[in-house]
Amino acid sequence: MYRLRFVPALAASLLLAACAGTPAKSDKAAKAPTAVDEAEIGTLYARLGEAVQRYEGSADLAASGERERAAREGNAALDDLRAAALRCKQLPGCEEERFLSAFDGLLRRDAPATAAAGGEKDAAPGEDGVPEAAGEGSPVVADLPETARAITLLKGRPLAEMIAVNEPVKAALEEWLTQYRPNLIQAYVNYQYMRQLMWPEYEKAGLPEALLFGFIAKESGGKVHAVSRSGASGPLQFMYATGLRFGLSTENGFDQRFDPALSARANAAYLNEQLRIFNNDLELVLAAYNGGEGRVGRLAGGGRARFYDSSVYTALAPETREYVPMVLAAAWLFMHPERYNLNFPRIETKLGSVVLPRSMSLSELSICFGQEGGSREGWFRTLRNLNPAYDHQASLPPGTRLDVPAVLEAAFPRTCAQGQWQALAAELHRASMPLVSTPSPALAARNRAAAGRSSYTVRKGDTLAAIARKHRCAEVREIASLNRLRAPGYAIKPGQTLQIPGCSR
Repeated sequence: MYRLRFVPALAASLLLAACAGTPAKSDKAAKAPTAVDEAEIGTLYARLGEAVQRYEGSADLAASGERERAAREGNAALDDLRAAALRCKQLPGCEEERFLSAFDGLLRRDAPATAAAGGEKDAAPGEDGVPEAAGEGSPVVADLPETARAITLLKGRPLAEMIAVNEPVKAALEEWLTQYRPNLIQAYVNYQYMRQLMWPEYEKAGLPEALLFGFIAKESGGKVHAVSRSGASGPLQFMYATGLRFGLSTENGFDQRFDPALSARANAAYLNEQLRIFNNDLELVLAAYNGGEGRVGRLAGGGRARFYDSSVYTALAPETREYVPMVLAAAWLFMHPERYNLNFPRIETKLGSVVLPRSMSLSELSICFGQEGGSREGWFRTLRNLNPAYDHQASLPPGTRLDVPAVLEAAFPRTCAQGQWQALAAELHRASMPLVSTPSPALAARNRAAAGRSSYTVRKGDTLAAIARKHRCAEVREIASLNRLRAPGYAIKPGQTLQIPGCSR
């Protein structure tokens, strides 16, 4: 049977929400005795049982294919359970432990490994052998991603509490939702195909998925082979030395900074290290990631000062001041797209593989797959991201196994193994531009000068300087050299014909 996987962070958040803003049990006990409303308490207990049954029933609906109804039922059940828990907190004599037990039962039933290990064990493998993120199989989570992702914990606190939606973050939200909206959407699409490679590394490190997406959106847009002007490389833009610190080396000529899973693991290790150093101050950690932990550590005194303190903020580079709120804003939008009129596309991201029957390149595969499966932009970026160790133009030998989206695995025999599109892709890949010999820089300069050369007949009263000014591009020494005039006088006479160089610069 298709089981609901109850999200541990969701359960924890609901429990915290049930306790928030209301007096503690000890407070109630300290007050004067109050009449117990047995009837209302009994009603709450009944609501508890009904909500649990309703939530469990949503699994049956999902198994029968009624995903939308399953989403509504499951979400409504959780809302009712939470409301009943809040009311129980306010009533003398109501046993809150019953609600805690209900949450705990759902948590242990649907995520036993996570509950038992406190999140330290690896996620259980899915049907395709890839570890499945908590909540990924739930129809409620699938249809309401904000339910699973908004309530993600960072060092025991909901991430949403650690992101201050202040003026800089609001300005960054506007940037993402206006001129950078296409970049944000494309980063989301790219990330979805790499998610099962990258997210498990974050999950094992106890870090929230929204933060991983914030990094990807700002750093590379989900382009695995991105390289910055400073040499930072990969989907999470590691500098070479920093990558080495966290296990990203070069193996058989492949720079591991381009590997999605390995770079996510290194990024998670870096963040946990810096969170310890900066007392779990997320803004300072992000500043350190961009501007260097040494510099930020000196400015912030190891975490004693905050990112927006004038002694820190004004001393940072403009790039770092802009970087921190942009990452946080992207993470916030990942958690709360519905609040900002933002719709991330729903994508079937299950992965498969193909084995090449003949020598082919990733470029050829991109051509013959075309826009299979409804992809508006084709599959070039996704194929490169999933197979980062291969040059997209290199012809790979027969028998090479490549990772591809499952929709392409099914289409491969029809589109790329043989037929007209495979033949077209091979023909285009064999084509090449004509080779042109490149002259030396000195010869090229002489050729340019000769191509633009003109002549001038000296008039009475002319000087070489005046002639140079008249022709604008020419300089006195260039004219003298071209006409073999001797310094320092550069003697000329009326009627003499001079060669004037063209605008070669």
